[in-house]
Amino acid sequence: MWDLIELPLWGLMAASAIMLLLWFLQRKTGNAGIVDVAWSGSIGALAVAYALLEGGWGPRRALLALLAGGWSLRLTYHLAIRVLGESEDGRYATIRREQGANIDRWLFWFFQAQAVLALLLSLTFLVPARASLDHWRVWDLVAITVWLISILGETIADGQLSRWRRAPANRGRTCRRGLWRFSRHPNYFFEWMHWLTYPLLAVGLPHGWLLWLTPAVMLYLVLRVTGVPPTEERALQSRGDDYRAYQRTTNAFFPGPPRTESTKTSVESR
Repeated sequence: MWDLIELPLWGLMAASAIMLLLWFLQRKTGNAGIVDVAWSGSIGALAVAYALLEGGWGPRRALLALLAGGWSLRLTYHLAIRVLGESEDGRYATIRREQGANIDRWLFWFFQAQAVLALLLSLTFLVPARASLDHWRVWDLVAITVWLISILGETIADGQLSRWRRAPANRGRTCRRGLWRFSRHPNYFFEWMHWLTYPLLAVGLPHGWLLWLTPAVMLYLVLRVTGVPPTEERALQSRGDDYRAYQRTTNAFFPGPPRTESTKTSVESR
């Protein structure tokens, strides 16, 4: 079994080196979105490395590699297709305008911060990878179920939005089809839901309770920092009143039945 610090330290150095190479690449391509591809891929690679090199119960390590690696592979592929097929994400285009001549320095530290974040999130996988408990429990089945629902939900949401965007008639209009009728960000919701997999997998394992910090931190980041706020700001800029109407009738994050304008007005008048 590797020392508790040694393997993550090697992982951080590898992730940092990859981010450095991609920083040079984005200087040539003008597309910083590649950092998102590397971020998701790095987390999956670290999870598989922990599963292979740590000394916990073999079947649980195999399950961990399958779950975390499968999530990473799907998300990394989806992001790579988007980065290769579209112009730079609006988040980074806005940052380029704001930073001006300082953009290369800003992006250098941002890319390195993503390496650190990938490493910190990957520590979630160390608990199940190191646990010696040598039998399956009902919590393992619950974890697998949550993983399946989250991956299926995010795949469906991404596909529905992609098909909507490809139709020329939908330009400037907000997608309200499928899962997008019940949440303004179903892709973010199911992505967050995926992170519940590993605390469930670690219930009853040594230090397993610490893993609940990961979905808590991810929820804060999605709702307050990197997910919903910048996405909503860009949507309002590009779709204006159509998106404001969508905001009035559709939950921001957690899925729920769509509201009518009359229902919204009635609630506000109470």
